[in-house]
Amino acid sequence: MGNEKLSFKEVRNSSSPKTTLWWFFLIATCVKVLLFPSYRSTDFEVHRNWLALTHSLPLSRWYFDETSPWTLDYPPFFAYFERFLSFFAHLVDPQIVHLQEGLNYSSNKVVYFQRFTVILSDLSLLYGVYRLTQKLDSRKQKLIYSLVIWSPMLLIVDHVHFQYNGFLIGILLISLSYLEEGRDLLGGFVFAVLLCFKHLFAVAAPVYFIYLLRHYCWGGIVRGFSRLLIMGSLVAAVFASAFGPFFHLGQIQQVIQRLFPFGRGLCHAYWAPNFWVFYIMSDKGLAFILRKLGFNIQTPAASFTAGLVGDSSPFSVLPRLLQLSRCSYAIDIGN
Repeated sequence: MGNEKLSFKEVRNSSSPKTTLWWFFLIATCVKVLLFPSYRSTDFEVHRNWLALTHSLPLSRWYFDETSPWTLDYPPFFAYFERFLSFFAHLVDPQIVHLQEGLNYSSNKVVYFQRFTVILSDLSLLYGVYRLTQKLDSRKQKLIYSLVIWSPMLLIVDHVHFQYNGFLIGILLISLSYLEEGRDLLGGFVFAVLLCFKHLFAVAAPVYFIYLLRHYCWGGIVRGFSRLLIMGSLVAAVFASAFGPFFHLGQIQQVIQRLFPFGRGLCHAYWAPNFWVFYIMSDKGLAFILRKLGFNIQTPAASFTAGLVGDSSPFSVLPRLLQLSRCSYAIDIGN
């Protein structure tokens, strides 16, 4: 009986979580590769342009360049990430990272390269899911693997539409896994890094702040203040490493204006997590009612969801509450 072979079910159940997770990832990757020639949005050209400008221009011009309408509007860590990818892009096809000749470049080389970088960056999602589920039983692990690794939303948004959300969500899951382990300082550090990759994750910052304040800093005035100082110093160090070079160049205002381009309407990036959607709906409703009552309400040329920065208001009736016009800076190329 000692030589009796294991059944398929026994072999399957004996596989390690790492092996199972890799199989999930491998199957998802096969589907993603099949989607290489599929539809892609303007975000594909956005990220190609960011490869070009971070590769071709000095850091001092990254947040000023307007060669393409798709200007850099992500935090510095993501810009550094694009800079890293640009070295490999140049090896694959130098035209990918050419600032002028690369505009709207869409050869098979650039399509396959950029699609492949999204798949490769999904390894952070793989690691985040593994860390967050390593203490769960096998059934729950597989359920979470299928919901995250095989997520239709991530498949469509990242591997058809084209973005790097899996990479960023992976960093978020890594942060949460450290919090789950009680390693609050490391969890806060990773979340600060995430904010310097994509600032829209700031919607979770209040939750992190309250949790860390209660779970890490609470416990007496001296202990609480010292831990708050430690956490604050760590977060400040992360932001200094990201934004410090631009602060040194005197460009921090330009960077902030690129990250929060109120000139193109907050709905483009911020409508989901806040009250702007209700403000916009009110404007649309009022415009409809006033037109029915005979008032001459002009239809605005600007769009609430336009990806381009502009100064015209997308509102028909309600006032534009916040406006930060893009400042015009005289750039000394020699500097």
